[in-house]
Amino acid sequence: MRKTILSTLVSAALVALAAAPALAQTGGPGSGGPVLSAVEGPQARHFAQRHHEGQRAVRLPSERVEARIAYLKTALKITDAQQVQWNSFADTLRKHARDADQRVQAMRTEGADRREKGARPTAIKRMERGQQRLAAAYTRQSEMLAAAKPLYEALSAEQQKIADDLLTPRRQGMSRHGGGRPRA
Repeated sequence: MRKTILSTLVSAALVALAAAPALAQTGGPGSGGPVLSAVEGPQARHFAQRHHEGQRAVRLPSERVEARIAYLKTALKITDAQQVQWNSFADTLRKHARDADQRVQAMRTEGADRREKGARPTAIKRMERGQQRLAAAYTRQSEMLAAAKPLYEALSAEQQKIADDLLTPRRQGMSRHGGGRPRA
């Protein structure tokens, strides 16, 4: 038992010693400088590089939509006979990405204004905003369904199985069969 405790303490001390130079280089917590993890991976470096260059770290939906469309078309193996339905579906995805860009830009502007003024919206304003978001989400879902139905009907049984996995959004924390409940 003592041997286990001693080895744990020695391991913790070694980790602390290894982390000390990294904290010293980054300025450490509370110094006002950036705090990076002791083990910095390519993603952390990429984020830090973009952040320091003044670029935004998160890309807009319209910057990703063409790649998503190309991926879906390839994965679904869209044929020439299905091209009309596919084009309608792809155009809906593009429209939703453009709309999402506008929402992101509006949220960024609103957030900057709020930080500048230091005032938080009232409870009623927040509820109204939530209601507007839900109404807009309903409209988007209706448009997506209207474009997806004809495409889905034009797909073969094999393509439909692929579409079942790719065309429905995954909700974080929700398992496919468990309804979000943790497994025992």
